[in-house]
Amino acid sequence: MPRPRNWPRGALANNKNPPAALAGREALGRSRGGLSTKIHLIADRRCRPIARITTPGQHGDCPKFIPLMDQLAIRRRGKGRPRTRPAAAMGDKAYSSAANRAYLRKRGIRAVIPVKDDQKKHRRGRGSHGGRPPAFDAGQYKDRNTVERCFGKLKQFRAIATRYDKREVMYQGTVDLASIRIWLRDPVP
Repeated sequence: MPRPRNWPRGALANNKNPPAALAGREALGRSRGGLSTKIHLIADRRCRPIARITTPGQHGDCPKFIPLMDQLAIRRRGKGRPRTRPAAAMGDKAYSSAANRAYLRKRGIRAVIPVKDDQKKHRRGRGSHGGRPPAFDAGQYKDRNTVERCFGKLKQFRAIATRYDKREVMYQGTVDLASIRIWLRDPVP
C-alpha cells in the first residue's frame, strides 16, 4: 500500500520558539535557568498543599491566581459541601492586580496582598481620581511564609526539586504523591 504524499517523515523540529499551539506543552518552558516548570500552590496554615497548578517556567503568577482559587475545595468534617471561600487570601506582590482584587471582593474574601510600587505611583499620579489604596494588613501578611515552607516540604522530594519526569501528567502525579505524604505526616486533628 503506497503512502500518502504528505506523510510526515523524520523527527519533529527542535524549535526553541514553537507556535502558540505547542507552547507550554508538558508544562516545560524556557526561563533564565533553562527548561523549568512552575508550581502555583495554595497551602493552609499548617503548610500543607491544598490546590496546585503546574505551568511552564516562564509563565507569570498573576494570571494563574483565579484558576487556582477556583480549584480550592476544603472538605468539611461532617456533611455539607466543601468550603471554597477562605477568610483571607495572602499572596506576594506578583498577585497584585485589579482583576484579582475584584475577584476576591466579589467572593467576600479579604485580600492580604501588598501593592506594587508602580501601581502606587500610577494611583498617586491620577490624584483624587486614583482612589484609595487597597487595605493591607502587614501583621497578617507575616503568615504568608506558610506557602514558602510548603514549597520547602515539597522540595524535600528529589523528584519534585529536579523534575526528571518527561510528561506533565507524571510530574503532577509526583507532586500529588508528595502532597499526600505531607498530609499523612501532619493529619487533621
